[in-house]
Amino acid sequence: MSGPSVAIAHLGVMSEPEIICEKVASCGIITLNRPKALNALTLNMVREMAGALDRWEEDAGIGRVLVRGAGDKAFCAGGDIRAMYELGKAGRHADQLTFWREEYRLNRRIKLYPKPYLALADGIVMGGGAGLSVHGSHVIAGENFTFAMPEAGIGFAPDVGATFFLPRLPAHAGVYLALTSSRMSCGDALAFGIARAHVPSARHPEFVQRLIRGEEIGAAIAAERAPPPASALAPQSALIERCFSAASVFAILSNLDGAGQAGSEFARSAAQAIRSKSPTSLAIALRQMQIGGKLGIDEALRTEFRIVSRIVTGQDFYEGVRAVIIDKDNRPRWNPVTIESLESSSIESYLAPLGEGELDFNPQVGAR
Repeated sequence: MSGPSVAIAHLGVMSEPEIICEKVASCGIITLNRPKALNALTLNMVREMAGALDRWEEDAGIGRVLVRGAGDKAFCAGGDIRAMYELGKAGRHADQLTFWREEYRLNRRIKLYPKPYLALADGIVMGGGAGLSVHGSHVIAGENFTFAMPEAGIGFAPDVGATFFLPRLPAHAGVYLALTSSRMSCGDALAFGIARAHVPSARHPEFVQRLIRGEEIGAAIAAERAPPPASALAPQSALIERCFSAASVFAILSNLDGAGQAGSEFARSAAQAIRSKSPTSLAIALRQMQIGGKLGIDEALRTEFRIVSRIVTGQDFYEGVRAVIIDKDNRPRWNPVTIESLESSSIESYLAPLGEGELDFNPQVGAR
């Protein structure tokens, strides 16, 4: 079935579909349709999207896939973290892991998809939204494109394949993003390779029409693109490279403190941001960045599933979500409180094989 999917409310009443998957001429179009929730992902959305990609791969009439977000605020702000929090507090860890298992499989599906996959992204692109965009063949950014991997701020860890794509950014920018949760603008994303081209939001409807008409993708982009906005982050590349190439979070902070004392406001701000995050999450994230550049997408996602399987039975994730999303007091009580009190062996245990319950993949989809 190639028409729009239909979401059913819990009481059995028809509601707005959370996601719309439709075939328009030679283009498969997916619209994330929860604008009031910043298009945050639900399990239903993951399943609908995976099903559409499966159908369209076999449909010779579909030449390319376009993914976009409804509304003007977000492409996708990530997974529905409040729902994951509530499941975990109720002890329903298996249900939590079902979401992440299927989401990571979808991320891999996108990465390996044999047809052009374009994310037309404006507004917020965070966490799970990165997983729906960065793995595709083309990320087309509007002027309000705002990218971040904010997981360390809620006691989580970079996921949705961030172990694969963040270490591959130039100048150790991926380490910077993972540890500070800082936001990249459209100009930053283009400068560091997160996005491929800038098409102003006012030109998005015409760009979509070009794709629907079957115009060659490069020509459609060339016809509608605009010069990239200036990047505030690019001039800091050398400083990021110097500070974030250190082997430990403690050493990174020491580098930043030194640069801050020498007059860098950027370094002072980065250090302050890092010190507000979960120490455990910081150490895990840095380890992901250190090993991820040598991992393929399968092993990167498998590593993330091992990490999340352990995080959801700990404390910091629930404390971070409470402080940032539930109570909004922004005063998380991390355990342990400081980076210095962490033991490196405890971090390695997060990445160790699970034994039973490892993330597996559909054998008919090739590995990379």
